[in-house]
Amino acid sequence: MTDDRQIFSMLSALLDYPDAALIEALTEIRIAITGHRAFAPATRSGLIALVDRLATRALLDLQEEYVETFDRGRATSLYLFEHIHGESRERGQAMVDLLAMYEAKGLFLGSGELPDYLPVFLEFLGQESPAKARSLLAEIADINRRIATKLAELGSAYFAVVAALLPLAGEAPLDVAAPAKVVEQAIDSEALDREWQDEPVSFLGAPAPVSSQPQPIQFYDKRPPR
Repeated sequence: MTDDRQIFSMLSALLDYPDAALIEALTEIRIAITGHRAFAPATRSGLIALVDRLATRALLDLQEEYVETFDRGRATSLYLFEHIHGESRERGQAMVDLLAMYEAKGLFLGSGELPDYLPVFLEFLGQESPAKARSLLAEIADINRRIATKLAELGSAYFAVVAALLPLAGEAPLDVAAPAKVVEQAIDSEALDREWQDEPVSFLGAPAPVSSQPQPIQFYDKRPPR
């Protein structure tokens, strides 16, 4: 079985609220995508199109686009339990259970972040064994399929990241054509390949073993208050 733990951190970063640290890491992320054997050509092309879009637009514009994409309705929300429980009381208990699962692995969230935020969940999967990560990701495959489908309908380049989670969960690829503007971005990005190809890779590195000491999840407190 392919060890995809390294890729979870990368996809988490791409799905998180854009900041300067992400922009600085895009060169390494792009090279990692290009060489990752788990991705089919269409998936790789869509991910590269998103990376190149993030690399060539102003950060403030990217942040505004992110909020517009993910915070304007439940259909594209990256808070997983919104798709299952909405605002019901059951969501609170589900949050407690998920947080307990994180803390059992020595992973603790920063203040203000919810445990069902998909980028945080992906960071957690990077600490699990490949088989366990695949199993947990499969449990939210239906949610990810719905989110990716909606993003494709909206013409969002973020479609590629959520869609990439399906084959990593052992699920069939999304049976939806990539948005036309994403295809165009992928074609345009070929002209950038020579500018990126010789950069060293250090962003993903080898996954560190889970320590018995508490380990904070790094992707939090970036987004403006909801």
